[in-house]
Amino acid sequence: MYAGRFEEALLALQPVIQDADDDADALYMAAVSARYLKRPDEAAALLKRIKAAAPEFGRAHQEEGHLLRDSGDAAGALAAYQRAVRANPALHAAWTEQAKLLDAQGRSGEAAQARAQADRLQRLPKELLAAWHHLYENRLLKAENLCRAWLQRHPKDVEGMRLLAEVGVRLGVLEDADFLLESAVAFEPDNVPARIDYIQVLRKRQKYEAALEQAKELYKRDPRNPTFVSQLAIQRMQTGDYEGALGLFNEVLAMVPNDPATLTSKGHALKTWGKHDEAVESYRAACRARPEHGDAWYGLANLKTYRFTDDEIDQMRRLEAGDDLGFQDRIYICFALGKAYEDREDYEASFRFYERGNDLKRLQTRYTAEQMDEELEAQRTVCTPELFSKQAGKGCPAPDPIFIVGLPRAGSTLLEQILASHSQVDGTLELPNILALSHRLRGRKRVSDKTRYPRILHELTADQLRELGEDYIENTRIHRKGAPFFTDKMPNNFRHIGLIKLILPNAKIIDARRHPMACCFSGFKQLFAEGQEFTYGLDEIGRYYRGYVELMRHWDEVLPGEILRVQYEDVVEDLEGQVRRILDFCGLEFEPQCVEFHKTEREVRTASSEQVRQPIYKEGVEQWRHYEPWLDPLKDALGPALDNYRD
Repeated sequence: MYAGRFEEALLALQPVIQDADDDADALYMAAVSARYLKRPDEAAALLKRIKAAAPEFGRAHQEEGHLLRDSGDAAGALAAYQRAVRANPALHAAWTEQAKLLDAQGRSGEAAQARAQADRLQRLPKELLAAWHHLYENRLLKAENLCRAWLQRHPKDVEGMRLLAEVGVRLGVLEDADFLLESAVAFEPDNVPARIDYIQVLRKRQKYEAALEQAKELYKRDPRNPTFVSQLAIQRMQTGDYEGALGLFNEVLAMVPNDPATLTSKGHALKTWGKHDEAVESYRAACRARPEHGDAWYGLANLKTYRFTDDEIDQMRRLEAGDDLGFQDRIYICFALGKAYEDREDYEASFRFYERGNDLKRLQTRYTAEQMDEELEAQRTVCTPELFSKQAGKGCPAPDPIFIVGLPRAGSTLLEQILASHSQVDGTLELPNILALSHRLRGRKRVSDKTRYPRILHELTADQLRELGEDYIENTRIHRKGAPFFTDKMPNNFRHIGLIKLILPNAKIIDARRHPMACCFSGFKQLFAEGQEFTYGLDEIGRYYRGYVELMRHWDEVLPGEILRVQYEDVVEDLEGQVRRILDFCGLEFEPQCVEFHKTEREVRTASSEQVRQPIYKEGVEQWRHYEPWLDPLKDALGPALDNYRD
């Protein structure tokens, strides 16, 4: 190819591309060769194969842009280049060609922005540019190795720090990303991209006050910069200042009228604040401003109570059937259509769109059921009665936390709302602290030593266990409002109950459980903001639920009486009885407002935010049965857990 011998290149590639649709690099080289040989139809067919197998392979969209440009389709080429840089912002040619096309359309301001991005990439060292490409094409370890080698030679290079921090974010090592970006901002206080990256990591770590301070620093630079104002609005929203956030979103809209991303963010804020009608209007305004903005359509669907009109469904179907829709937008719209047809009781059409959305979303994830099985087995193998006997009497004695664990969509938000209605309990969030601690204990050798955590739990001293518990109490204080107890409803904490009981032996743990078919299918049809990657396939979520039941059975055996199981269906049938049982387990006096939880005014940030503002309704318990004809793969994956989930 580099020698210009494209016919020979195609011949050499034939054995690789003949039957394999998963080798994006080989198919891409073949498409480039076909384009240079003036065989555009052949090149387009190869690109179609790439996009089917790897829809976010940015170079395929860039190459499609070249084909469309050469055929004279300027509008199509521009759309393709824009899709390319959304998937991989390190594509220099896509930015350069965008700038030319935008200039030709008289859109000089946008052209200048595209050209600035191209110039920035051209100034990057080749090693870092290569690392960015590896990152955006999901070769994380290659990106990490290149970046670490660069930083060993240039330890204060901010671009290298930003890149390594992004690798850390994608690997879930947020503590490392936080440290890198804090250092980057210290080295170059005027580096705006580094500060924005830092804000985003602080937000992911739920260090909302710190993120707010960083956003204020940006805002001080230029209160008329829409990006800076938007960052401050988002951080005000995260700290619970919804009135301030909405005022700032309106400032952005005054500067950039009908901006779909801002209208959608405003809708999210209104939804969380409990302003349903205003949220609907903001989402609908975003859909009108840019119909391809999938996040807004899904915002409407995720209200759970919104019903799409015939015209809205037709519009979403036309968008989803087209070739120009961005990959993430397509995922959003598939899930929105699933909800739309569910409300129409067309369950087959609904299932097909949920299934398509999940199939697409699964292409983005690195999750494997086999890796999760290994992780759960390590907990069962290492966290033995001997461990808890040896480490007994250690840790931080604070009784403050009430952990609500289980699977998402199992009723944990309902239990949190019940508890948060009690005068002695603060309802917080799905706190990331325990998951972050498990990452820290796992250490950097996680690839070569997969069981370092939880094995290290045997080695921790009394002082270390106490300090870890005290750190948890201190680091979560920002989310509390002064009550003696608080909830932490991160569902995935069930994987770390051994760690929790070692560092916080007096913490209460409630297992929120729901019928496996109802719970798993409810997760399957939910598009989560982030995480919960096991939900994007019937086999994956079924195996995860089975592993959860098996691990919880282990915790019951090694920590008898330490975990209260609350079955969602029992709460629906006997609300007051289950409320009394929960409060008794937590050592709390009965308070009537816990039964009238739907009247409690507080912000709720999960997918159930609208539902917990209403009384319990029994109709939701059996909704999964409408989809039963298509759920055999889920039943097979659940195996024995389908029948013994209450044991």
